[in-house]
Amino acid sequence: MSDIFDQTTAVYAQIDGPLGRIVLNRPEKKNAMSQAMWCRVSDAAQALDAAGDVRVIILCSFTPSSFSAGADISELEAISTNPARRDANRIAIREAQRGLARANKPTIAQISGPCVGGGCGLAIHCDFRFAADTARFGITPAKIGIIYPLNDTRQLMDLVGVSAAKSMLFTGRLLGAAEAEKIGLIDRLETAEALGAAVEAFAGELASVSQYSLFGIKKTMQRILDGQSDDNAWSQGMFLDAHEGEDAKEGVKAFLEKRAPKFSWTVKPDE
Repeated sequence: MSDIFDQTTAVYAQIDGPLGRIVLNRPEKKNAMSQAMWCRVSDAAQALDAAGDVRVIILCSFTPSSFSAGADISELEAISTNPARRDANRIAIREAQRGLARANKPTIAQISGPCVGGGCGLAIHCDFRFAADTARFGITPAKIGIIYPLNDTRQLMDLVGVSAAKSMLFTGRLLGAAEAEKIGLIDRLETAEALGAAVEAFAGELASVSQYSLFGIKKTMQRILDGQSDDNAWSQGMFLDAHEGEDAKEGVKAFLEKRAPKFSWTVKPDE
Protein backbone atom coordinates (compact mmCIF):
# COMPACT_ATOMS: atom_id res chain seq x y z
CA MET A 1 0.00 0.00 0.00
CA SER A 2 1.34 3.44 -0.88
CA ASP A 3 0.25 6.94 0.09
CA ILE A 4 -0.08 9.72 -2.48
CA PHE A 5 -0.65 12.39 0.16
CA ASP A 6 0.49 12.63 3.77
CA GLN A 7 -1.79 10.68 6.10
CA THR A 8 -1.67 13.53 8.62
CA THR A 9 -3.77 15.73 6.33
CA ALA A 10 -7.57 16.02 6.52
CA VAL A 11 -7.90 14.26 3.15
CA TYR A 12 -5.34 11.84 1.77
CA ALA A 13 -5.12 9.22 -0.98
CA GLN A 14 -3.80 5.66 -0.91
CA ILE A 15 -3.10 3.05 -3.56
CA ASP A 16 -3.54 -0.62 -2.68
CA GLY A 17 -3.01 -2.66 -5.83
CA PRO A 18 -5.90 -1.88 -8.22
CA LEU A 19 -7.81 0.02 -5.52
CA GLY A 20 -7.33 3.71 -4.84
CA ARG A 21 -8.80 5.30 -1.73
CA ILE A 22 -9.68 8.89 -0.94
CA VAL A 23 -9.74 9.04 2.85
CA LEU A 24 -11.56 11.74 4.84
CA ASN A 25 -9.45 12.24 7.95
CA ARG A 26 -10.78 14.91 10.27
CA PRO A 27 -12.25 12.75 13.05
CA GLU A 28 -12.32 15.49 15.68
CA LYS A 29 -14.84 17.37 13.48
CA LYS A 30 -16.66 14.26 12.17
CA ASN A 31 -15.07 15.00 8.79
CA ALA A 32 -16.86 18.34 8.45
CA MET A 33 -15.74 19.63 5.06
CA SER A 34 -13.64 22.79 4.87
CA GLN A 35 -12.82 24.53 1.60
CA ALA A 36 -9.31 23.09 1.77
CA MET A 37 -10.78 19.59 2.11
CA TRP A 38 -12.99 20.05 -0.95
CA CYS A 39 -9.88 21.01 -2.89
CA ARG A 40 -8.00 17.98 -1.57
CA VAL A 41 -10.79 15.63 -2.63
CA SER A 42 -10.58 17.07 -6.13
CA ASP A 43 -6.78 16.69 -6.18
CA ALA A 44 -6.97 13.13 -4.86
CA ALA A 45 -9.60 12.11 -7.42
CA GLN A 46 -7.45 13.48 -10.24
CA ALA A 47 -4.32 11.77 -8.92
CA LEU A 48 -6.00 8.37 -8.58
CA ASP A 49 -7.72 8.73 -11.95
CA ALA A 50 -4.31 9.30 -13.54
CA ALA A 51 -2.59 6.43 -11.68
CA GLY A 52 -2.09 3.60 -14.17
CA ASP A 53 -2.43 0.72 -11.67
CA VAL A 54 -5.64 2.02 -10.07
CA ARG A 55 -8.86 0.57 -11.47
CA VAL A 56 -11.44 1.57 -8.84
CA ILE A 57 -11.62 4.64 -6.56
CA ILE A 58 -13.15 4.27 -3.07
CA LEU A 59 -14.20 7.30 -1.03
CA CYS A 60 -14.19 6.48 2.68
CA SER A 61 -13.52 7.79 6.18
CA PHE A 62 -10.50 7.10 8.34
CA THR A 63 -12.88 6.52 11.25
CA PRO A 64 -15.95 4.26 10.95
CA SER A 65 -17.88 6.48 13.38
CA SER A 66 -18.57 9.18 10.77
CA PHE A 67 -18.45 9.48 6.99
CA SER A 68 -18.94 13.26 7.02
CA ALA A 69 -21.12 15.57 9.09
CA GLY A 70 -21.33 18.02 6.18
CA ALA A 71 -19.89 21.48 5.66
CA ASP A 72 -17.77 23.14 8.33
CA ILE A 73 -20.40 25.54 9.71
CA SER A 74 -17.83 27.73 11.45
CA GLU A 75 -16.15 28.30 8.09
CA LEU A 76 -19.52 29.09 6.47
CA GLU A 77 -19.95 31.95 8.91
CA ALA A 78 -16.73 33.55 7.67
CA ILE A 79 -17.55 32.80 4.02
CA SER A 80 -20.95 34.52 4.30
CA THR A 81 -19.34 37.97 4.57
CA ASN A 82 -16.85 37.50 1.70
CA PRO A 83 -18.37 37.22 -1.83
CA ALA A 84 -15.10 36.18 -3.46
CA ARG A 85 -14.54 33.44 -0.93
CA ARG A 86 -18.15 32.28 -1.26
CA ASP A 87 -17.65 31.74 -4.97
CA ALA A 88 -14.29 30.04 -4.44
CA ASN A 89 -15.95 27.67 -1.99
CA ARG A 90 -18.75 26.96 -4.47
CA ILE A 91 -16.22 26.12 -7.15
CA ALA A 92 -14.20 23.91 -4.76
CA ILE A 93 -17.33 21.91 -3.87
CA ARG A 94 -18.37 21.56 -7.52
CA GLU A 95 -14.90 20.43 -8.63
CA ALA A 96 -14.70 17.80 -5.88
CA GLN A 97 -18.07 16.39 -6.84
CA ARG A 98 -17.37 16.50 -10.57
CA GLY A 99 -14.03 14.81 -9.95
CA LEU A 100 -15.87 11.83 -8.48
CA ALA A 101 -18.83 11.81 -10.88
CA ARG A 102 -16.76 12.21 -14.05
CA ALA A 103 -13.70 10.16 -13.12
CA ASN A 104 -12.73 7.74 -15.86
CA LYS A 105 -12.74 4.94 -13.28
CA PRO A 106 -15.65 3.62 -11.18
CA THR A 107 -16.10 5.32 -7.81
CA ILE A 108 -17.61 3.81 -4.65
CA ALA A 109 -18.60 5.64 -1.47
CA GLN A 110 -18.06 3.47 1.64
CA ILE A 111 -20.36 5.00 4.27
CA SER A 112 -20.69 4.44 7.99
CA GLY A 113 -22.03 6.84 10.61
CA PRO A 114 -23.43 10.27 9.68
CA CYS A 115 -23.44 11.15 5.96
CA VAL A 116 -24.98 14.60 6.03
CA GLY A 117 -25.08 17.78 3.92
CA GLY A 118 -21.88 18.13 1.94
CA GLY A 119 -20.87 14.60 2.93
CA CYS A 120 -24.03 13.26 1.34
CA GLY A 121 -23.32 15.51 -1.64
CA LEU A 122 -19.99 13.74 -2.11
CA ALA A 123 -21.55 10.29 -1.76
CA ILE A 124 -24.30 10.87 -4.32
CA HIS A 125 -21.73 11.86 -6.93
CA CYS A 126 -20.01 8.47 -6.68
CA ASP A 127 -21.10 5.69 -9.02
CA PHE A 128 -22.07 3.43 -6.10
CA ARG A 129 -22.88 3.84 -2.42
CA PHE A 130 -22.32 1.00 0.07
CA ALA A 131 -23.44 1.76 3.62
CA ALA A 132 -23.29 0.23 7.08
CA ASP A 133 -26.53 -0.23 9.00
CA THR A 134 -25.21 2.45 11.36
CA ALA A 135 -25.21 5.09 8.62
CA ARG A 136 -27.53 8.09 8.71
CA PHE A 137 -28.28 10.35 5.76
CA GLY A 138 -29.54 13.89 5.45
CA ILE A 139 -29.28 17.02 3.32
CA THR A 140 -29.99 19.95 5.58
CA PRO A 141 -29.73 23.40 3.89
CA ALA A 142 -33.31 24.22 4.97
CA LYS A 143 -32.21 23.96 8.60
CA ILE A 144 -29.63 26.74 8.24
CA GLY A 145 -31.27 28.95 5.62
CA ILE A 146 -29.17 28.17 2.52
CA ILE A 147 -30.02 26.69 -0.89
CA TYR A 148 -28.91 23.31 -2.22
CA PRO A 149 -27.07 23.70 -5.58
CA LEU A 150 -28.87 22.79 -8.80
CA ASN A 151 -26.38 20.09 -9.83
CA ASP A 152 -26.63 18.40 -6.42
CA THR A 153 -30.43 18.63 -6.49
CA ARG A 154 -30.59 17.03 -9.93
CA GLN A 155 -28.25 14.25 -8.82
CA LEU A 156 -30.41 13.54 -5.78
CA MET A 157 -33.61 13.58 -7.87
CA ASP A 158 -32.07 11.16 -10.38
CA LEU A 159 -31.26 8.74 -7.56
CA VAL A 160 -34.38 8.82 -5.39
CA GLY A 161 -37.08 10.48 -7.51
CA VAL A 162 -38.77 13.86 -7.16
CA SER A 163 -41.01 13.07 -4.20
CA ALA A 164 -38.31 11.52 -2.01
CA ALA A 165 -35.89 14.32 -2.90
CA LYS A 166 -38.49 16.90 -1.85
CA SER A 167 -39.07 15.05 1.41
CA MET A 168 -35.35 15.07 2.20
CA LEU A 169 -34.71 18.67 1.15
CA PHE A 170 -37.89 20.31 2.42
CA THR A 171 -37.56 18.82 5.91
CA GLY A 172 -33.82 18.36 6.31
CA ARG A 173 -34.60 15.18 8.25
CA LEU A 174 -32.17 12.32 8.81
CA LEU A 175 -32.84 8.95 7.19
CA GLY A 176 -31.77 5.62 8.61
CA ALA A 177 -29.79 3.28 6.40
CA ALA A 178 -32.76 0.97 5.74
CA GLU A 179 -34.90 3.86 4.44
CA ALA A 180 -31.99 5.15 2.37
CA GLU A 181 -31.72 1.76 0.71
CA LYS A 182 -35.48 1.59 0.14
CA ILE A 183 -35.63 4.89 -1.75
CA GLY A 184 -32.50 4.15 -3.80
CA LEU A 185 -30.09 6.51 -2.08
CA ILE A 186 -27.70 3.62 -1.38
CA ASP A 187 -26.99 0.51 -3.44
CA ARG A 188 -25.93 -1.97 -0.76
CA LEU A 189 -26.63 -2.20 2.95
CA GLU A 190 -24.25 -4.18 5.17
CA THR A 191 -23.46 -4.58 8.84
CA ALA A 192 -20.70 -2.28 10.05
CA GLU A 193 -18.41 -5.30 10.41
CA ALA A 194 -19.03 -6.55 6.86
CA LEU A 195 -18.96 -3.20 5.04
CA GLY A 196 -15.26 -3.01 4.20
CA ALA A 197 -15.10 -6.57 2.87
CA ALA A 198 -18.26 -6.03 0.78
CA VAL A 199 -16.82 -2.87 -0.80
CA GLU A 200 -13.50 -4.59 -1.57
CA ALA A 201 -15.23 -7.64 -3.06
CA PHE A 202 -17.36 -5.50 -5.37
CA ALA A 203 -14.38 -3.31 -6.28
CA GLY A 204 -12.50 -6.51 -7.13
CA GLU A 205 -15.27 -7.47 -9.55
CA LEU A 206 -15.00 -4.08 -11.24
CA ALA A 207 -11.22 -4.36 -11.41
CA SER A 208 -11.38 -7.79 -13.07
CA VAL A 209 -13.35 -6.83 -16.18
CA SER A 210 -12.19 -4.86 -19.21
CA GLN A 211 -11.25 -1.34 -18.15
CA TYR A 212 -11.74 -0.24 -21.74
CA SER A 213 -15.36 -1.40 -21.54
CA LEU A 214 -15.90 0.37 -18.21
CA PHE A 215 -14.31 3.54 -19.56
CA GLY A 216 -16.54 3.59 -22.64
CA ILE A 217 -19.70 2.61 -20.77
CA LYS A 218 -19.18 5.27 -18.11
CA LYS A 219 -18.51 7.95 -20.73
CA THR A 220 -21.64 6.89 -22.62
CA MET A 221 -23.82 6.96 -19.51
CA GLN A 222 -22.52 10.41 -18.56
CA ARG A 223 -23.47 11.72 -22.00
CA ILE A 224 -26.98 10.35 -21.52
CA LEU A 225 -27.18 12.03 -18.11
CA ASP A 226 -26.00 15.26 -19.77
CA GLY A 227 -28.87 15.08 -22.24
CA GLN A 228 -27.69 13.11 -25.29
CA SER A 229 -30.59 10.93 -26.47
CA ASP A 230 -29.36 9.35 -29.70
CA ASP A 231 -26.14 8.23 -31.37
CA ASN A 232 -23.75 10.78 -32.80
CA ALA A 233 -20.30 10.46 -34.38
CA TRP A 234 -18.67 10.04 -30.95
CA SER A 235 -20.92 7.22 -29.70
CA GLN A 236 -20.91 5.44 -33.06
CA GLY A 237 -17.13 5.64 -33.12
CA MET A 238 -16.82 4.29 -29.57
CA PHE A 239 -18.99 1.29 -30.44
CA LEU A 240 -17.26 0.50 -33.74
CA ASP A 241 -13.67 1.14 -32.60
CA ALA A 242 -14.07 -1.15 -29.59
CA HIS A 243 -14.15 -4.21 -31.86
CA GLU A 244 -10.57 -3.47 -32.94
CA GLY A 245 -9.28 -2.80 -29.43
CA GLU A 246 -6.74 -4.89 -27.56
CA ASP A 247 -9.24 -5.89 -24.88
CA ALA A 248 -11.86 -7.02 -27.43
CA LYS A 249 -9.29 -9.19 -29.22
CA GLU A 250 -8.21 -10.74 -25.93
CA GLY A 251 -11.80 -11.20 -24.73
CA VAL A 252 -12.88 -13.03 -27.88
CA LYS A 253 -9.75 -15.17 -27.91
CA ALA A 254 -10.17 -16.10 -24.24
CA PHE A 255 -13.82 -17.02 -24.81
CA LEU A 256 -12.96 -19.31 -27.71
CA GLU A 257 -10.12 -20.88 -25.71
CA LYS A 258 -12.41 -21.31 -22.68
CA ARG A 259 -10.13 -19.40 -20.29
CA ALA A 260 -10.27 -16.23 -18.23
CA PRO A 261 -9.26 -13.14 -20.24
CA LYS A 262 -6.18 -11.13 -19.35
CA PHE A 263 -7.22 -7.57 -20.17
CA SER A 264 -4.35 -5.11 -20.50
CA TRP A 265 -5.90 -1.74 -21.50
CA THR A 266 -5.53 1.05 -18.94
CA VAL A 267 -6.88 4.59 -18.85
CA LYS A 268 -4.36 7.11 -20.13
CA PRO A 269 -4.02 10.39 -18.17
CA ASP A 270 -5.06 12.47 -21.19
CA GLU A 271 -8.21 10.46 -22.06
